[in-house]
Amino acid sequence: MKSTIVRRVGLAVAAVTALGGVAACNSSDSAGSSGSSGKDDKAGHKGTTHVSPIAALRSAEKSTDKADSAKVESTTTMGSLMSMTADGALGWADGLRGNLTITYTGGQMAETMRQTGSTSMEARYLPDAYYAKMGDKFAAQAGGKHWIRYGYDDLAKMAGGSGAYLKDQMQNTTPNQSVKLLLASGDVKKVGEEKVRGENTTHYSGTVNVADLATKNSNLTESQIADLKKQLTQAGVTTETVDIWVNGDDLLVKKVEKGELTSGTMSSTAYYSDYGVKVSAQEPPAGDTADFKDLMKSQGATS
Repeated sequence: MKSTIVRRVGLAVAAVTALGGVAACNSSDSAGSSGSSGKDDKAGHKGTTHVSPIAALRSAEKSTDKADSAKVESTTTMGSLMSMTADGALGWADGLRGNLTITYTGGQMAETMRQTGSTSMEARYLPDAYYAKMGDKFAAQAGGKHWIRYGYDDLAKMAGGSGAYLKDQMQNTTPNQSVKLLLASGDVKKVGEEKVRGENTTHYSGTVNVADLATKNSNLTESQIADLKKQLTQAGVTTETVDIWVNGDDLLVKKVEKGELTSGTMSSTAYYSDYGVKVSAQEPPAGDTADFKDLMKSQGATS
């Protein structure tokens, strides 16, 4: 390889695709902790009357987790690092699977991606790794291969604590992280009834202070709270405002998160629809795939 573009882009994609692409749906629970469920469970709470925001959120967290899959549309901004959109579908019944089209619209990452000839790429998620499809210019410098494979275990080994965080986030994804955060915050309020894309929803809001996360009234275990604190601290988050909108089936249909990271202000808005949608994601052809760890070794960047 004749330039550092492969290494630079590979490192950037490793962090930003993973954290930005699924920022809309990260979860601190272990994959499949709630198990998969039949169709009767996916929307079985319609018409339920809740006596408090906490009770409503507990039901929403369970229903959303059990739904197994959903279509996702999101926009994310992370300080000067990047702004991006993501569109596709993700499933979490048996580990993370899915496909997202990610487009970088601004920031350092968009500039880096322009060197590959395109600011848009396909991200494919499987239980043990995720794959990023790059442009022809990148492939010309990577032995003709368009796909980069990022094994979660490899990322954890190569990047230490941040890699372990990345592995956890990528493997354990469901669109109910925001619900869990509100449950753990102790600061939950019902804002009111609102329409989201024509659908009747209930809007809940709260402020998450990482140092004050607690198990009281949250229905989360001490280990779950500890995981939340660890993940948020590693990401440089101290406080975060969270707004979610839940429909009549107790399913999350929109969320907005805003907070301060070490790299600047973060904001993320996501819409969820078509819960239970069929999700199919396959490994790209081996002959068109380069492994991230091999790319780093070939450029003398093993750490």
